[in-house]
Amino acid sequence: MIGIIDYGMGNLRSVEKAFQYLGCEAKIIDEVKMIRDADALVLPGVGAFPDAMELLNKKGFSNAIKEEVKKGKLILGICLGMQLLFDKSYEVKEVDGLHLLKGEIKEIKTNLKVPHIGWNSLIIRKNVPLLKKIKNGDNVYFVHSYYLTNGDEEDICAITEYGIEIPAVVCKDNIFSCQFHPEKSGDVGLQILKNFAELI
Repeated sequence: MIGIIDYGMGNLRSVEKAFQYLGCEAKIIDEVKMIRDADALVLPGVGAFPDAMELLNKKGFSNAIKEEVKKGKLILGICLGMQLLFDKSYEVKEVDGLHLLKGEIKEIKTNLKVPHIGWNSLIIRKNVPLLKKIKNGDNVYFVHSYYLTNGDEEDICAITEYGIEIPAVVCKDNIFSCQFHPEKSGDVGLQILKNFAELI
């Protein structure tokens, strides 16, 4: 069972429906025990980084997620959920993340409109299982004002360009993440979710 973590900030139903459309067993979970019992985890998120970390910590989810991922359980972070996997963010104020991946989350500084909302094409840097059947130039849907900086270059599997280079897919071992919303990205996004499910 894929556990979609409900910590109070996320587009949960659309993620759940996307997995169910693919024939995958997925369930919204909101207890530490359910995080431990799930076969794999999805950490979605919409909103501000400090609020999200406060809720994860308050519910005891932060430690449970870190412990399960360090044991080898697969996790997929989506949008804000991706950003939470990294060391820290400077959104509103400096706040520690989950420290599962190296990097910092900072505001997008570009001459283009921020937040970055809409379809952008992927530039694939590494062929990894999460991107199986995904082609260079495939479009996915973004909604964000902050992005990953100072990450490990080896972990960045795809980028997009929006005045600056924005890491779009970051993977390391059993940790997978997308800055965009695969559940809102049509057939391309569904393929990415299918690829994640097939890794379990």
